[in-house]
Amino acid sequence: MSRIIRVAAAQMGPTQKAEPRARTLERLLALLEQAAGQGARLVVFPELALTTFFPRWLLDEAALAPYFEKAMPNPAVQPLFDRARALGVGFYLGYAEQTPAGQRFNSALLVAPDGSILGKYRKVHLPGSVEPRPGARFQQLEKRYFAYGDLGFPAFRAGPAWAGAILGMMICNDRRWPESWRMLGLQGVELVCLGYNSAAYDPNGGSSEDAALRSFHSKLVAQANAYMNASWAVAVAKAGEEDGSGLIGASCIVDPNGLIVAEAATLADEVLVADCDLDLCRQGKDKMFNFAAHRRPDQYGAITARAGVVEPVAAR
Repeated sequence: MSRIIRVAAAQMGPTQKAEPRARTLERLLALLEQAAGQGARLVVFPELALTTFFPRWLLDEAALAPYFEKAMPNPAVQPLFDRARALGVGFYLGYAEQTPAGQRFNSALLVAPDGSILGKYRKVHLPGSVEPRPGARFQQLEKRYFAYGDLGFPAFRAGPAWAGAILGMMICNDRRWPESWRMLGLQGVELVCLGYNSAAYDPNGGSSEDAALRSFHSKLVAQANAYMNASWAVAVAKAGEEDGSGLIGASCIVDPNGLIVAEAATLADEVLVADCDLDLCRQGKDKMFNFAAHRRPDQYGAITARAGVVEPVAAR
């Protein structure tokens, strides 16, 4: 039985602060239609796909509130869910979530081709700061606007429409931390869906990073961790000049050997499609990265025992 899923990475160009929600939805629908027209059964959209990347600004409550979704789906995005179901296509969608209790998370949903919600993920690794950096033109205030994700790194077993795939989710900065991938790898993940909005400059100040270096790092972590966990990875950007702030592109689809099989060529709305053969994961999972045979968790205690660095004592 074939275990191949045709997957689309639906990169988005910039979403300006003044862009009406209806226009953003039109773009999402157009990308969905384009992907479905190429035979995709799973479409991966970026992080915070419904809005501009608002954590770059210091906002008061009145200005902040409209960026959050109090239910998902809701009337504003229901047409995307309805059209996807009609086309028989599922999707990953990043959005800003506000719970009934008022908690706010940077979240993503995985929606199956029949329209059912297969799973939810809340971003664990929040970058930036709570307080704004004095004098900075653009901020990185995710720690101010979002709570740390509280769902862990769950994997989800799909139905036959997705060949029984084991899928996982991440959001942006999560991809830079090997623990994110290994938590999914330890659940046998075969395909990781990952949306991001990564600045084309050092978002924490300074001039040590530029768009080229940050694009390289974005691809590097997807390739290395896909290989080390024997999984497909679909990494999808919101890209381009958004309200005067650059975002990298570098969207790509990576196979379980760490090879890029499809890569964005622009900083605009663009669809990349690849046939993801889930059985290609077996080479790594059964041999080099056979965790049951080769891992030594008794030697890894420091990974979960502490967050910061403890340097060795200097020799006398």
